[in-house]
Amino acid sequence: MKYLAINSQLFINNRNRFISKTQRNSLAVFNSNDIYNTGADSTLPFTQHRDIFHLSGVDQEESILVIFPDCKNELHREILFLKETNEHIAVWEGEKLTKKRATEVSGIRTIYWLDQFETIFRQLVIESESVYLNSNEHLRTANSMETREDRFVKKFLSDFPIHPTLRVAPLMHQIRSVKDSIEIDIMKKACDITEKGFRRILNLIKPEVMEYEIEAELMHEFLSNRSKGFSYTPIIASGKSACVLHYIENNKSCKDGDVILMDFGAEYANYSSDLTRCVPVNGKFSKRQKEVYNSVLRVKKEATKLLNPGVFLNDYHKQVGKLMEEQLLKLNLITTKDIQNEDSNWPAYKKYFMHGTSHYIGLDTHDVGSWTEPIQENMVFTVEPGIYIPEEGIGIRLEDDVMVQKNSEPKNLMENIPIEVEEIEDLMN
Repeated sequence: MKYLAINSQLFINNRNRFISKTQRNSLAVFNSNDIYNTGADSTLPFTQHRDIFHLSGVDQEESILVIFPDCKNELHREILFLKETNEHIAVWEGEKLTKKRATEVSGIRTIYWLDQFETIFRQLVIESESVYLNSNEHLRTANSMETREDRFVKKFLSDFPIHPTLRVAPLMHQIRSVKDSIEIDIMKKACDITEKGFRRILNLIKPEVMEYEIEAELMHEFLSNRSKGFSYTPIIASGKSACVLHYIENNKSCKDGDVILMDFGAEYANYSSDLTRCVPVNGKFSKRQKEVYNSVLRVKKEATKLLNPGVFLNDYHKQVGKLMEEQLLKLNLITTKDIQNEDSNWPAYKKYFMHGTSHYIGLDTHDVGSWTEPIQENMVFTVEPGIYIPEEGIGIRLEDDVMVQKNSEPKNLMENIPIEVEEIEDLMN
């Protein structure tokens, strides 16, 4: 891995938090992700399943974590099953985790090779009263592809058809949404790498530069700072393309007089960052571009203040909608009549601001978390309002990652990244 070693105390803390939410005499099992084929003998780069990483720190394929807090055998209360390394694997793939190194990474004492899993796991299941099984229950997932976890669930239900099972996903959503201090430090590192990328490209952006050239410079900076690359497919959208919310072609030439919207973030140690900035291609915003930009910035600043413990996300988004409504009236994009005649399911402001303002972020860019429970301290969210005016060829979105605090405004993990109009123009000229 490119990233520096993570303090194993993080994973010990995460397991303890998980255990505190489980039922008595139950065990939980977590599987790593598959390595996915692209065709012939080629594969996509391995990406670890976020749940097993969150609880163990193991960043390796063909790994299984079993947690059984009430097991009579103390050595079997936490077990990692790993692919056994050997000389052949070391030569062709690189060395895998040894038992000693796995313990150092995870804080788990008991490490077995995978060939022992079936025998030991059956014994543990028989001793347990129920088993927690995992599945992807993110609200936005399509669930169109069968995963290693899915196959494991099928096999378990076939092997133990009358054994009580429980859903582990709701518990993982709870503990993953509230970040440990070590996690916050890692996420801040990802944000700092993102900042380096943003400052780097400000010197590159000028009329006729290609969007993909900007993307390439960002990737260079990220890799140079121990990042694996982008947290998600970046959006480098100049001119009218900025009004396409998920524009990812990044293949156009940036034109004099246009604003370029850039939505990107560096990954670090499997943790995501998520930034959006808009800059003028020629280094100077026009009067209208500046008006729209500052309207979005005002909404962003006020929206950030609303992310406090006890707030419900649905209520928060309604409040942000009212803030945006006010700005769109000032920009003469909507009228009071539009508001009076609006569809309650699609308010007038949605014509120019059609997406949500905030989402959870952490091990996934759109991280897991509850939308029906109140916000808690140490949750991390994006704040990303936008105004999109296709008829004017202007799309402005501004986004930072912020951590909710108990007795003060959220802490902006990207506070050092320039965002004011004057800052950006000064850096570009």
